Amino acid sequence: MNNNHNNGLSLPAIADASILKPLTALMVALLFTGCSDLGYLLSNDKVTDADNNQVVFVGDSIFALSGEIQNQLEAKAGETFRRYTVSGAELSGELIAPSIPDQFREALADNPDIETMVGDAGGNDILIPAIFLNSNSCKTPWYRFGRLSQKCKDFIDNIYVEGVDFLNEVAEAGVDQGILVGYYYTKNGLFRLKDLKEAVDYGNATLARACENSVLSCTFVDPRPVITERDIIFDGIHPADSGSKKIADLIWPKLQPLL
Repeated sequence: MNNNHNNGLSLPAIADASILKPLTALMVALLFTGCSDLGYLLSNDKVTDADNNQVVFVGDSIFALSGEIQNQLEAKAGETFRRYTVSGAELSGELIAPSIPDQFREALADNPDIETMVGDAGGNDILIPAIFLNSNSCKTPWYRFGRLSQKCKDFIDNIYVEGVDFLNEVAEAGVDQGILVGYYYTKNGLFRLKDLKEAVDYGNATLARACENSVLSCTFVDPRPVITERDIIFDGIHPADSGSKKIADLIWPKLQPLL
């Protein structure tokens, strides 16, 4: 087995929050300047040649920041898988990272023999605008009494179309199975994100529907019932090791029969 670590700017798993805090501040500063290498800087290493090349991981920083979800799954499986996840990745657009569809296309170009795709998609499409401008009105302040704005619903409905298109593309490439992981509730931390609860609920329902309605044999995994605020690091977004372990434990029963 030959693990290829191709990203010269990639970052290993970060255990010390004192190190991660200034790096996250740097991420915010560079985001406004449109730094195209930022996603790679805050991602675990890409792996293009693994023990099992037929399993490919794509997605955003929930997987990519520390890589601990993949680490947990590889430990359970006793083998490594290909990794193309990049922090900041979106379903549509490439502001700070290659899009998730482009991650899959890169994996396909490296080795088209893919049987199973595992990952997430759509979270940053909602999160990035919400953090900086709330331009899609996806935050639900107290005075809305839990009612998500129609503007946000319309925006997430567009993500549904992009999600189905992506999953259909995966199926058309000959992939047999997909495991699509949804999102848990964010918390107030470095960013004030507790007001995204209704958007997370609507977004997960939309992603589950995209999984069901695509031509890909797709299983949706919902982490909301198991992830608590203690499982999220100081930024209010990313899973701590405990959160990564819980997510891996949800994925494993779906992934194991496919190996």
